[in-house]
Amino acid sequence: MILASPSPLGVALGIATALAYGSTAAAASRLDRKASQILLGLAWLLHAATLIHGLATGHARFGFAPALSVTAWLVLTVYAVESRMYPHLNVRRVLALMGGAAVLLALVFPGSPLHVSASPWLPLHLALGIASYGLFAAAVIHAWLMGRAETQMRQATAPEGGLPLLTLERLTFRFVTGGFVLLTATLVAGLLFSEQLYGTSVRAWKWDHKSVFSVLAWLTFGVLLIGRARFGWRGRAATRVLYAGSLLLLLAYVGSRFVLEVILHRTIA
Repeated sequence: MILASPSPLGVALGIATALAYGSTAAAASRLDRKASQILLGLAWLLHAATLIHGLATGHARFGFAPALSVTAWLVLTVYAVESRMYPHLNVRRVLALMGGAAVLLALVFPGSPLHVSASPWLPLHLALGIASYGLFAAAVIHAWLMGRAETQMRQATAPEGGLPLLTLERLTFRFVTGGFVLLTATLVAGLLFSEQLYGTSVRAWKWDHKSVFSVLAWLTFGVLLIGRARFGWRGRAATRVLYAGSLLLLLAYVGSRFVLEVILHRTIA
């Protein structure tokens, strides 16, 4: 899901963005924190320019790869804000690799145009869904950092100055909570206003693969939040539930669109 255009300028911006991300990942271990952050910031700006160019063209295109591209940019935006408060959050190489891969995928699989009968409100509905993807992706990265920190503590190899486990855990569940709220809004809008959003040719609600996986993901995240609030779930048990819910959510849109676009070669928006 992205407002993007496969124009020559859009392709050039995408290639420049991927190169900037690749350079950041390759040089991350040789540069100091400030220099690598500058490189990552440049890649982030190029990524933003690619998305803005798509908005300026006015041709809405949607697909699994553009959805991953926007999600990666949102995660990097979260990191840009968060690194100001927590300078020891060192995941620049991982984020650069993720961003570069997502941009390249969006160049190869740019998605399909939005149906002409769709409502002007549809981009807002899709934006809610993408924002929930971004927040859950940020939660997954923090959960991974939390697991890595736990392993390092057990092996007595934890670096000095790293983020405390409790801080990582608190950040993880803040992102889960925010993503759950946005996912709930997305599902409610799809349940109640599908015909208005997608056009009268679309049924109000249908239990296709996307709907089933989305609801399963929503239930999984709801169970996770209830389990944490009522039973104090934390650590590996909580992160496993988070990973399961995130996988279901990934299958909901990205997985179903991948099957339609790449395997079945269908271009339904």
